Amino acid sequence: MEFQGECEGLTEAGGFFCAAVASDVRGKRDGRLDLGILHSKRPFTSAGVFTTNDVKAAPVRYCMDLLSRKDHAHALVVNSGNANACTGEQGERDAQVMASETARQLNLDKDDVFVCSTGRIGEKMPISRITMGIKDAAEDLADGIEGGRAFLRAILTSDTRTKSCVAEVKTKSGVYRVAGAAKGAGMIEPDMATMLAFLTTDAEVDASVLRPLLKEVVDETFNKVTVDGDMSTNDTVLAFANGFSRVKVNSRSQSEIQSLRDAMVKVCQYLAEKIVGDGERITKVVKVTVEGASDDVSAERVARAIANSLLVKTSWYGCDPNWGRLVDAAGYAKAGLAFERLDLFYEDVPALRQGEPQTRHREKWNEIVSRDRFSIRMNLNQGEGACSVLSTDLTEGYVDFNKSEAPTNPNSSSES
Repeated sequence: MEFQGECEGLTEAGGFFCAAVASDVRGKRDGRLDLGILHSKRPFTSAGVFTTNDVKAAPVRYCMDLLSRKDHAHALVVNSGNANACTGEQGERDAQVMASETARQLNLDKDDVFVCSTGRIGEKMPISRITMGIKDAAEDLADGIEGGRAFLRAILTSDTRTKSCVAEVKTKSGVYRVAGAAKGAGMIEPDMATMLAFLTTDAEVDASVLRPLLKEVVDETFNKVTVDGDMSTNDTVLAFANGFSRVKVNSRSQSEIQSLRDAMVKVCQYLAEKIVGDGERITKVVKVTVEGASDDVSAERVARAIANSLLVKTSWYGCDPNWGRLVDAAGYAKAGLAFERLDLFYEDVPALRQGEPQTRHREKWNEIVSRDRFSIRMNLNQGEGACSVLSTDLTEGYVDFNKSEAPTNPNSSSES
């Protein structure tokens, strides 16, 4: 498998085209790209995984309904700046209008179009400006304008950079690609968070293969990151396979399915790590690994407790190797931890062995937690269960950035 990070985005997979425009969703008249369309003339098999938040945005419900009724579609329309969440019946109608207008401009049926939104919660959509933007983006698609990188910028909210990658898979019958694009920086916690991620592949893949595969991959990648422990109303991961390469992933071939899975994991893991690294005003990325638990579920519970602890995250920001806070968080995870059996390491430097502090290594601990990236490993010595979670520190900058829903700086945003 060949892999490249930061690329043209979703158009790296054959047969997919993108366009993006500034439709002034935010009402600031700043020329910021905020609406994108992805289109494939060949119908694509579709799969999706969505937020588990009880409060789901209108476009999330729209996509979930579409997937329950159809295996194939042709297009995706996305806006940033407004989440179309908690907007009542009008929000439901606006999601339908976005699909209908995109379909009309591309000569498709409404049910051929997925809809995603991200941004401020609880504000009505400026639907007239959005429909004009859809018309302009569709015209750019018709003109053959290369819009892959523009699409990447159009989906951003509080992100500081675009996030994209592509994996290429060589098979006996040919070559296919899996491309990915994502946005997300704040409100990132398991079961996704304020995150949109899209995968395109020019392989031919049945829905019966793609849908369970996407769920597995999301659980293994995006659901193992946390920035601030908040879960969004709009989380969406969509995967589309249009068969443009003429390479078919045989639903009865485990080796072919595994090759596709490996490529999807590579793409999603890269995007997940980029999302964590772009967390709102963070300064450190920390990999928390828990092993030796009674089972994987217990290991994940402990890893998440550590990764989401505010005391732990602030100590990381202060470059303080406060292992007591790690142990405290692990203890309230209720995984049956026995302190006298606990091993703890900063990178490979021991902090605890069988519950005994290894204080002679304190200077090395200090050096490790002063790095921009480091890892922590805790062994419960109870079984074979293991889990790793990517986390971040917590800074004053995060609080300043998120304390107001009405930022005074027109170039800033408290959007999700």
